Amino acid sequence: MKFKRWAAGIAALLLILSMGLISCAKPAGGTPEDNPVPQEEEEEEEIVSYKFGFSCISMENPYYETLEASIREAIEESGSTLISRDPKGDSTAQIQQIRDMIADGIQAIFLCPVDWEKIAPALTELKEADIEIINLDTQVQDREEVDAYVGSDNINAGVICGEKLIEAAPDGGQVVILECTTQNSIIDRINGFEETIAGKGFEVVERSETGGKKDEAKTQMARILKEQDHITAVMCGNDQIALGSLEAIEEAGRSEMMIYSVDGSPKLKQELAKDGSLVVGIAAQSPINIGKSAVTVALQIMNGERYEKETLEEVLFIDRSNVGMYGVDGWQ
Repeated sequence: MKFKRWAAGIAALLLILSMGLISCAKPAGGTPEDNPVPQEEEEEEEIVSYKFGFSCISMENPYYETLEASIREAIEESGSTLISRDPKGDSTAQIQQIRDMIADGIQAIFLCPVDWEKIAPALTELKEADIEIINLDTQVQDREEVDAYVGSDNINAGVICGEKLIEAAPDGGQVVILECTTQNSIIDRINGFEETIAGKGFEVVERSETGGKKDEAKTQMARILKEQDHITAVMCGNDQIALGSLEAIEEAGRSEMMIYSVDGSPKLKQELAKDGSLVVGIAAQSPINIGKSAVTVALQIMNGERYEKETLEEVLFIDRSNVGMYGVDGWQ
C-alpha cells in the first residue's frame, strides 16, 4: 500500500512539473509582442482650395489678358479657383464688379485699379469682408489698404528709356510725353524718364493725358503734330499709347521722331522689328512672371506663411538689336 501511495505521489509530481514546463514555453506562433507590427499608412496631405477674384483695368489690353492667363494657370494648378471680371476701363464698373465678387464669396483678390484714387471705396469693402488684396501692376493710392503689391519696377523702366534717349540724342531735343495720370504705374514710368533726361538738353514741348488708351493717344498725338514742327522723341506710358501715337505719326507723314514705350507687347515688338520703324525701344515687362509671383505671394498669405510685402519684377530694354532674342509672337 505504501508503495502504491508513493508511486502515485511521484506520478502526480511529474505531472505538475510537465504542466509547468508547457506553460513556460512560448506558443508556436509567438506572443503578440513577437508578431510584426503593421506599418501605418501615411496620410495624404489635404489640398486646401481657395476662391480668388481678378479685376484689372481692361482685358482689351493684351497685357492684362496675358496676366490673367498666367494667374489662372497657377491658381488652378494649386487646386483653387479664379473668378475674373473685366471693367473695360470704367472705375465705377470695377467697383460694382468687386462688390459682386465679394457676394460670390471670394477669399482674396488680384487687383489692378482702373483709377488708383477712385478704387478706395472698394478697398474698404474688401477689408470689411476680410478679403486679402494682392495689388498688381499699378498701385492704389493708399498702399496700407492692400496686403501685398506685385508689379514691374516701373520707375526703372522710365529711367532705362531716358538713358537710351540720351545715348541716341546726346545734344538733346524736343520731347512729347503721352501719359495717364490715373494709373500709378504710368506715373512712375514718366517720373523716372523725366528725372533721367533732366539737365541733358531736352525740352518737354507737350504732354497729354490719354487715359492709357490707344484711340485717345492717337487723337492727342494728331493734335500735337499740328502744333509742333519738330519732335525728337515721344515717350509713351504703355504700348497701347505707343501704338496709337504711331498711327497718328504715320498718317501725318512725319518721320523725324523716335518712339519709346513701356510694356513689351507682341504688337509693338512687331513694329519695332520693322526696318526704319519709328519705334526704337521698349522697356519690357513680363506679365507672365508677374502672374506667377502674384500667385506665390497670394498662397503664402492664405496659408499663413511669411511673404514679401512688395515684389518688383525686373524690366529689360528691347530694341532692334535684340528683339529677335525675345520674339515678336508673345510676351517675354
